Amino acid sequence: MTASISGLVSGLDTASIIDQLMQLETVPQDKLKSNLSTEQTTLKNLQALNAKVAALTSQAQALAAGTGWGSLTATSSSAAVTVKTTTGTTSGSFTLTVGQTATAHSLTFAATAAGSDVVVSGGTSVSLTQNGVTQTLDTGNGTLDGLVTALNGPGTGISAAKVRLDDGSYRLVVNATQTGAAAAFTLTNTDGSALLGGATVAAGQDAAITLGADTIHSATNTFTGVIPGVDLTVTSAAVGTSVDVRVAKDSASVTASVKSLVDSVNATLTQIDALTGYDATTKTAGPLAGDAGVRSLRNELLNAIYPADGTSIADVGIQTDRFGKLVFNQDTFTAAYAADPARVTAKFTSGTTAGFAARVAAVADTASNKYTGTITSAITGRGTSITRIQASIDDWDQRLALRRTTLQQTFTALETALSKMNSQSSWLTSQLGALGNSQGS
Repeated sequence: MTASISGLVSGLDTASIIDQLMQLETVPQDKLKSNLSTEQTTLKNLQALNAKVAALTSQAQALAAGTGWGSLTATSSSAAVTVKTTTGTTSGSFTLTVGQTATAHSLTFAATAAGSDVVVSGGTSVSLTQNGVTQTLDTGNGTLDGLVTALNGPGTGISAAKVRLDDGSYRLVVNATQTGAAAAFTLTNTDGSALLGGATVAAGQDAAITLGADTIHSATNTFTGVIPGVDLTVTSAAVGTSVDVRVAKDSASVTASVKSLVDSVNATLTQIDALTGYDATTKTAGPLAGDAGVRSLRNELLNAIYPADGTSIADVGIQTDRFGKLVFNQDTFTAAYAADPARVTAKFTSGTTAGFAARVAAVADTASNKYTGTITSAITGRGTSITRIQASIDDWDQRLALRRTTLQQTFTALETALSKMNSQSSWLTSQLGALGNSQGS
């Protein structure tokens, strides 16, 4: 760093003079910084717009591919019977009667005992038979507590509990962990004798529903695929009642998807207007007012409403308004879809003729494609310009630093020279004074 002597001899504020001269020197760099700020703002706006258009692309592509158009919804006339659709569902309706719900097989043993009482005879093990398979379970010490622990072990297929009675003794209750008749089991001492005086059996049963002349059973309260793509779940409240089930086109979700697409197109148009418009009040133009590509995107998105054959899609509820935006009439769309789902679907999806969603997807992808999109290319160009401008600013930093050093050296040299001249002047003055005194004497 070069030292600077500010006006020690000359009396000038050389530091301020240098600062003022440097302000003139930095004018070109200031212009570069202004350009950089403008480019960075433009880049951010392009990136935000590109993200919105990319999201619109994905949304339109999904609708154009037919996603959601074939979806069905199932309804039940009773809250006690729920219906769920899966793949392979077809439209239709049927009536069913719920005969019974599924229950688990249960044993309630006659004799009661304390937890520490020995209740297993003929050894310390018991025999559990379920689904034709017999397991020998070791209770450890043959007590009621040991028995409960053994019955609740992994892989037994049952659960056991000791229920405390008023007299302080416990009654053993054992249930199958699965509902349905197939989960029935027996529990005895290993020699086949009755355990705890035998048990009262509550046999497990399958759930049953009747469709027409046929009765259908399920080990659980859910009937999977009772008709292709339809699962039913019944509750005890439905027993003995007839329930109507209807599977139909899910017009509500389709309508919501179309409305969402229209809303997304309008949101994109609004953002483009804000970026490219002119505010007469503030007399300022949007940051992308000069971008012909963005203005072209707006026109193409709006024109996507028109099919290639020159017709319109107003008959399915979509048209333009005087403000250059799309308007969606939900009632018109719903009525048209209910009357002819295939025709309405064709007006939106990809097919022999690209539908509305397919046209929007094509326009949006042309703009936002991560490799070839017009906005993507503009973003790349702005990024390159920002890099170049920043490099120029950095070069100017070095140039200005050198210029300031040069000015400081120049003014320091000036002060030094003035100091020498003052010294010489003082010497000459003293010499002349001495000479005069000598001549006077």
